Amino acid sequence: MENQENQALDRDYKIYIPSTHQFVPVTKEVYYDYYRPIWRIRKQAQKYGQCMCPQSKLWRCDGCCLDCPYHAAGNMSSLDYEQELTGDVHEDPSANVEEMVTDKVALQQLLRRFEELSPGASRIIELRLEGLPDRDIADIVGIPRSTFRSRLDKVISQLREEFGDII
Repeated sequence: MENQENQALDRDYKIYIPSTHQFVPVTKEVYYDYYRPIWRIRKQAQKYGQCMCPQSKLWRCDGCCLDCPYHAAGNMSSLDYEQELTGDVHEDPSANVEEMVTDKVALQQLLRRFEELSPGASRIIELRLEGLPDRDIADIVGIPRSTFRSRLDKVISQLREEFGDII
């Protein structure tokens, strides 16, 4: 039991970047956020006989089976086969993992602060992302449009002061 605990404490989490052929050290959360969708895609492909990747090469799996040298035809008749869609997504060679992680953390802090300043902000953000105009959002939230706009402008100006160029 102690041996397993020691191994868990000493574990280094790394993500393999195929374009640069390098491992990048990351936190446990980032590691699992990155690899869980890849593992899901690989398991689904194995289930339908489309992934023949040997155990020794699983670390190279990026979830893009159509580009993989271990891809097999398998059973293509399944309706839930989505590899054609994910095969179109390729890694940006100029992407920097550190910048992406930093941006994600900054976005989480920004959204948390937005929720503190304006209760119900997550619902407003969802409605904005759906493309609804301010008048419809104000009706859904249950306040007049002018009140909604003034509160939103006040919160945005305060966030600009705190977060600067992120907004």
